[in-house]
Amino acid sequence: MRKLGLACLLAALCLGGGLGGSSARADDFSGLASPQFEDVSASITALAANGSAQADAALQALEAHHLFSGADGALFIHAGEVCQNARTGEATTCPEEGLKPVRVNNRIRKVLAGVQAVRELSAPQPEERIKAAETFYTRHDAALLPALDNALSSEKIPAVREKLMQAHAATVLAQPPAEGAQAARLKAVGFLAEVGGLEARGLLAGVAANVGEAPDVRHAAQSAVSRIDWHLRVWSVLQNAFYGLSYGSVLLLAATGLAITFGVMGVINMAHGEMMMIGAYVTWLVQQGIKMTVPALEPFAILIAIPVAFVVCGGIGVVIERSLIRFLYGRPLETLLATWGLSLVLQQVIRSLFGPTNIAVQTPAWLSGSIALGGLDITLNRLAILVFAGLVLGGLMLVLRRTPLGLQMRAVTQNRRMAALMGIRTPKVDALAFGLGAGLAGLAGVAVSQIDNVSPNLGQSYIIDSFMVVVFGGVGNLWGTLAAAMALGMGGKVLEPTIGAVSAKIAILVLVIAYIQRHPRGMFPVRGRGIES
Repeated sequence: MRKLGLACLLAALCLGGGLGGSSARADDFSGLASPQFEDVSASITALAANGSAQADAALQALEAHHLFSGADGALFIHAGEVCQNARTGEATTCPEEGLKPVRVNNRIRKVLAGVQAVRELSAPQPEERIKAAETFYTRHDAALLPALDNALSSEKIPAVREKLMQAHAATVLAQPPAEGAQAARLKAVGFLAEVGGLEARGLLAGVAANVGEAPDVRHAAQSAVSRIDWHLRVWSVLQNAFYGLSYGSVLLLAATGLAITFGVMGVINMAHGEMMMIGAYVTWLVQQGIKMTVPALEPFAILIAIPVAFVVCGGIGVVIERSLIRFLYGRPLETLLATWGLSLVLQQVIRSLFGPTNIAVQTPAWLSGSIALGGLDITLNRLAILVFAGLVLGGLMLVLRRTPLGLQMRAVTQNRRMAALMGIRTPKVDALAFGLGAGLAGLAGVAVSQIDNVSPNLGQSYIIDSFMVVVFGGVGNLWGTLAAAMALGMGGKVLEPTIGAVSAKIAILVLVIAYIQRHPRGMFPVRGRGIES
């Protein structure tokens, strides 16, 4: 019964396209050798209803221009040096004379497209039917309407039916307006208005601009375009807000290190961005090393790089504090100039070792791709950075609240002199705090390697914003750092499409300065006798 319905539908497709024929033929294949296109289309219909493997092979060969006919009506599939009998599939020798390709014109292609539509929409798996409906949603071929109508009449699964209705509405609106089709077109306009998206907007805009449309259809299409534009603007703001969250996560990772060193030691470290840069290069080195030694672990190279970057950058931070910073305590201007000079030295070292050009850190397959959530396109690598930043912040809070080092760091932050009198070795705390801050910058470098170019100048793009986060949030307060990082990250990304990237930076800077003038200690100031005095 199903095959009978399929055959009737295919015949309707051919008749709908003006291609039906009734020539007598020995079998379903014979019409393909006819010079008449009506016979060819009728044979295509019969072969599609036949459903045998050889019939499918003949139709695929016809679509690929590999089907040939002989002088006696024989059919051959001839691709390269291989020649097969189209009826039996047996290998044979193609005749040297009288062999002609079966001709295909636009009308035959429409019949083939309709046949393919029926096959895909009749697939037993719902996923295949959904995929076929999504393809037809963008094809807009009138020859597909009978197949879509037939599929809608028998489809029971709501998700598949929804996609079929979208494809049907888009196909209806893509055709020129015809007499008596006003109700169907109005219904299609209303359905696509609910679907939304750029594809639907393009179709509806064409209907709204078509002077041949009925006035009520045009008015409905214009209203639908306005509604879709509003929704697209809202989704665009949300998309930029998501990008801002991921950027804010990188700022959070970078600024937590600055908040610790500046809060505990009072040191303005202008080389902090270079710790990020070194962390990104360590990620690349780990990835290349694993690729050459243990290729099976390459998908997990980014995970292995996290502790390596933290240890390497933390160790470099301890060395910098012991060899340079400890001689400059209490001299903020000299510390700023010394760390700025150190940043230039580190940049030149990286240029000498790796060259001045960008290097590519590959994103693993499990971090590639995206998740569609309404009109949002949530990329997995940015989502992973957001989660990673949250985990790092949570781990850092545990260290500061639940470990002796954290207790000592908080004591030094609130009142250095009293902490020293209580027996805390403040030089050791300073070295470990500086190393911890540098290690956190290394983790920020691991994260930023997935969304930005890795180059010797990488740190310069983030250092100013990181200092703004620390000052805006409140020096030494992690909750303030979190709030400031997300506010600045999201604010900049949301403003950029409206006023431009440079103007957005200026606007954010002006707002931060205005806020700091009224609240000099930031949103979440750290309290303590030493600080308040």
